[in-house]
Order: sequence, then C-alpha cells, then structure tokens
Amino acid sequence: MVPGARSAALLEVLEREKLSRAGRIDALKALERHVAWLQARQVGLLADVDADGVEAAPDERWPQWDVNWACDEVACALRLSSNTAADRLAVATALDERFPATVTLLEAGEICYLQARAMTEITHTLDPETASAVEAMVVGTMPSQSVGQTRRAVNRAVLKADPEGADKRHRRRKEDRAIWHQAAEDGMATWTALLPAHQAAQLDAAVDAHAATYTDTDRTLTQKRVDALYDLVVNRPTPNAVPGGTTPMPGGRSAAVVQITVSLDTLIGADEEPGDLKGYGPIGAAAVREVAFAPGTIWRRLITHPRSGLLIKTDPTTYRPTTETRRHVITRDHTCTFPTCHMPAHRCDLDHIQPFNHTHPETGGHSEPDNLIPLCRHHHLLKHHTPWTVTRDTHTGTTHWTAPTGHHYTNPPHTH
Repeated sequence: MVPGARSAALLEVLEREKLSRAGRIDALKALERHVAWLQARQVGLLADVDADGVEAAPDERWPQWDVNWACDEVACALRLSSNTAADRLAVATALDERFPATVTLLEAGEICYLQARAMTEITHTLDPETASAVEAMVVGTMPSQSVGQTRRAVNRAVLKADPEGADKRHRRRKEDRAIWHQAAEDGMATWTALLPAHQAAQLDAAVDAHAATYTDTDRTLTQKRVDALYDLVVNRPTPNAVPGGTTPMPGGRSAAVVQITVSLDTLIGADEEPGDLKGYGPIGAAAVREVAFAPGTIWRRLITHPRSGLLIKTDPTTYRPTTETRRHVITRDHTCTFPTCHMPAHRCDLDHIQPFNHTHPETGGHSEPDNLIPLCRHHHLLKHHTPWTVTRDTHTGTTHWTAPTGHHYTNPPHTH
C-alpha cells in the first residue's frame, strides 16, 4: 500500500511474534515507507514554521539582524540543539521550495529522508533553475539507490548541469569552513574540521610526518597520528625538537586553558566521583587528577551548596559586572542558558534578567549573580528584540523561557 493515514492505522496488525522471516523484512520495509511519509509531512510543517518565524528587523540598532525565532522554538519543542534545528529547517525549506518531485517520492515512501536531505545539501549553492535541472536528472533513479549512490549521482548531475560554476561553488563552500567538537563516552571526544580538500591533504601530510618521529613501539600508527595532531596544535614543536618529543614555541604565547570542576575529596583520592570538564561534561576521577597534578596547573577554590550543588556568592550596583561576579556566573552556568544552546559561557554576554536601571541603579536590576545569565550573542539579541522572555528561579537555578507562541521551556542549572 502507498503510505498514508489509512495504511498507518493498519500497522498495528504487524505483530512481531506472528511474522515469518520473510514477513519481518516486508514489515520492516512497510514501516520504513511510513517513516518517510511522516517525515515528508514534517518537512511541510517545518517549512511553514520557518516562514512564520521570519520577521523584519524590529530594532533600528540592529538593521542587519533579521529575526527568525522559528529555529529557537523548534529546537526547544523537539529538544534539539540550535544547529540541528537550523539544519532541519533549512532542509525542509529547500525541499518545499525547490524540489517538489523529491518530496513526492519521500511522501510515497519510495526514498528515505537522507536521500532527500542529500539533494538539498549538495545543491544548496546552486541557483533555483540549475537545482531543478539537477533534480530532473536524478529523480527517476533515486528509488532504486542507496543514500551513498544518491549522493554520487547528485554530485555528477551538479557537474553536468553547471560545469563552469565549480570554482564559484568551491569559493562559496569555503566560507563554511569550521571546527567543532562533540563529547563521546568514557571521557573521550570527537574533534572535527571542515576545510578545503587541499588543506586537509596538507594537514594529513603534516600529521603523518610528525607521527613518524615517534620511535616507540607501544602505540599504534593511528594512536601516533592523534598524538601528533595534538602536539602540532598544542605543543607546537620547533624544528630542533628531539625526535618523538616536543618543544614549545618561544615568544611567551599564552598556554591553552581548560577548566575542570571537581570535589576536594576526588582531588585527594578520598573518593572516585567524576569531575566536570568545561565544554564536554563528566570525566573520570583518574583523568581529573592527571590534569590537576600536571605541571603549571592552577587551582581555584569554589564554594557550592551542599544539597543543590549550585555555586554560592557577590554585590554591585554598577552596570558592568566585576571580575569576581563574571567569573562566578561563568563558572556557575558553564554555557548559554537558552534551553538548547551549548555555547561556552566564557564566549557569551552576561545579560541582566531584570533590566539595569541606569538612572537609579539602587532600585533594581543589579549586576549580581542572581540577576545575570550568560547568553550567546544570538540568544542575547533574541531576548531583547523578540517576544521571547526569560526568568530565573534563584532557589533552583532553573531558567524559564516563554516563546512567542506561548509555549514554555525550561533549562536546568549546571550543578557542580
């Protein structure tokens, strides 16, 4: 059956224990077709939400900032990161506006969402007419292809449809270069970079060359390559470094700074409670102590509430927070306090929840921790120039946000 509301209602009859081996495969395919049908319907809704969320710049001080609060509400409603929500909206809008044939295949369950997404990702630098030509070239064969095959087919079609534009597309894509990281399990993380292919090749060559200087045999080549990348970025070896070792570059450059919050009992080995690595999350006690007792490590004492784990303590009635207050808020909250944002607090603005009264500072809106939250620049502007509002519970540390649609979202405190 072509997937739809009527066929979806019948899926309940597919009882796992009553299916034959072949029937399980047929049922799996039926479910996948209905997943695609639901995703096609979601694409349409997301495109509508994206259009609803666009408003003209509401403040003459920020004429370059066109407000689209749809991304932030979708992130909160679906419990996604802001980047993931923005990606979902961009894909949905592109499919809705530029690729009707692809959406039709998705709604019929003949292709999967990842194939439809590939169409938008690979063609996003093309003008609408060229993008339509690319779709026409590949849409007929997409139902019989895997996701990887679809990506290769779309890439070939782009080169056929616009062979002269390859250099222009590369220049546009070069603007997307970025570095990001993601926490993994067991105290590990993934560190990723998007950069021009020739630079990636040069980076690989430099890593391989430095890894070749390690003469020990207790590390695999893969492990040596990772260690070489770390050495090249953090320790910055000089040409005269001893093979297999590193020598910091001269010139008084600032050392890389990481912040770990840990209890004194863990630090001295009285217990094995995890610490918290800023920007990543929990790491094991042994890893904490390895960093804590490394040469050059600086310790700062923080006082937290014994039950809630919230950071305690400050004063002022000046608009700009003191250094102590700023350090307190950054350490307390760790990240932007919008529900789905993970921008590190030290890169954020400190914003007054109750506005600071510049005429009569003593009347309220003080620059003290209970009235300050870190907000990345995007969510700072969102708070001041759109209908989004925020409050903070000083007892629990939870921030409460209300969206323009009236929906409410909460962001729990970071506990130490």
